[in-house]
Amino acid sequence: MADPSVCCHPCATCLLCLYSCQWIPAKKEKRKGLRTTKCDCTWFLFLFCVFLFTLVWLYFTIIILNDFHNFNEFIFKQRKLWLDWSLVLLIATAVLITYSTVLLVLALCLQLCGQPLKLHWLHKILLIFTALVVAAAFTGLGIKWAEEWRSARVSLQATGPFLHIGIVGGMTLLAWPLASFIYRTRNTGLIVFLLLVYSMVMITLYLAPLGITSPCIMEENQLPPKPALVGHRGAPMLAPENTLMSLHKAVDCDVQVFETDVMVSADGVPFLMHDEELTRTTNVQAVFPERAALNSTAFNWTDLQQLDAGSWFLERKPFPTVNSLSAGDRAQVTKQRIPSLEQALEAAKQSNISIMFDLRPENHSDYQSFVNATLEVILQSGIPLQQVLWLPDGFREQVKQQAPGIQQIYGRKRLQNEKEPLLRVNLPYQEMSSEEIRQYRQDNISVNLYVVNQPWLFSVLWCSGVSSVTTNACQVLKEMKHPIWLLPRSTYLMIWIVVDCASFLAILWAFLLLK
Repeated sequence: MADPSVCCHPCATCLLCLYSCQWIPAKKEKRKGLRTTKCDCTWFLFLFCVFLFTLVWLYFTIIILNDFHNFNEFIFKQRKLWLDWSLVLLIATAVLITYSTVLLVLALCLQLCGQPLKLHWLHKILLIFTALVVAAAFTGLGIKWAEEWRSARVSLQATGPFLHIGIVGGMTLLAWPLASFIYRTRNTGLIVFLLLVYSMVMITLYLAPLGITSPCIMEENQLPPKPALVGHRGAPMLAPENTLMSLHKAVDCDVQVFETDVMVSADGVPFLMHDEELTRTTNVQAVFPERAALNSTAFNWTDLQQLDAGSWFLERKPFPTVNSLSAGDRAQVTKQRIPSLEQALEAAKQSNISIMFDLRPENHSDYQSFVNATLEVILQSGIPLQQVLWLPDGFREQVKQQAPGIQQIYGRKRLQNEKEPLLRVNLPYQEMSSEEIRQYRQDNISVNLYVVNQPWLFSVLWCSGVSSVTTNACQVLKEMKHPIWLLPRSTYLMIWIVVDCASFLAILWAFLLLK
């Protein structure tokens, strides 16, 4: 194996040192008999696969950030420990992808320099460890958070065209070390195999745009109106969730609906609370330590009013935005108490926004009395009934009879031969395809999807024509005047042709130049 003139001996020696963890002078006589064996090639192939595996996990990590607050809440319920686990995930993933990327770049540079690929045993162990960690992460994702696989499918509608360009670019760059290896090896069978596999992959990539679909590939004049914003428990990035401060912050973000959760106290007062226990969003452990583990509905309204529903927000910092709160907002946070449904309805009426809520817990033995108490408060509040969106399925027919003006919203898709057509649905964003959203829109059915926090996801749903989205990040989505990207089909086809042609010419140049 001859040393190429394009690679100086000191550079080659440094590369070999980093990859092999031993100082081997690059002079030919100093490494006589040191050649890349079949075992070395196998380890290089393993390195390449680990890099791709880790790269795919990095993509998943970025996608699931939209829903990671749910994971933080889940861990708190299980372990009573609050931590922004997204930071842990990002740091760990960054370390793994950086390590495998650096090692792969070293290997490719060594190949271009005509140096042997003698991977050190420590790198081999770390590569196996990396593969096991990523495999465990994917397994855990599939077992505990299976809906994120559907999130990945949705994400491809936003990233598909750009992933195609990136993969074509990466495979094009790979042509240089591949050509270098082919011109140096004497194994004809291996050469034919590599060329055949590489050619098939590139042909597949060149034709891939024929199968890439995205709702954002459309003409500008076809873009549907921007979806309305529904504040998930208010504006939980700017104020403690399910408080009056959170409601008012949501109003400042131009939300049209305040989404919340309602429970009923032991003495029959409906109040706002998401969790069945009070430990996450109040100081119940300090005020009522012996009763902290009880269900929220076991407390009477007098007890609930003694709890601080705001300070936890500053202590645990559930979102990074907490650090940017003004001094005035921080002072206001510490004054928050658990609001009653009556207070929330009054605030919604004064702000002229709608309120949508779920009634918890659905499996409670006194659930019908919860419905009655909630309905009584709504009817006595004086709020226009068309501003109330009723989500609970339990005793829905009773609600329709006693308060026909309340807007009914369903947490399911429409059924065939439905007696009463649905007018509004509220579903996870993973459960509706772009085609279904368009069909519901044509049939005048309002579609609200939750929980949408990332601009890329909001853009896809905007292009699909969704009516509204429930979000934690109303302050971010409020500022979006346009989807992140929108391409006319003619422009997309032109980009496709240019990218494929440029890639083909670059590959041809690599093989001719290194011959």
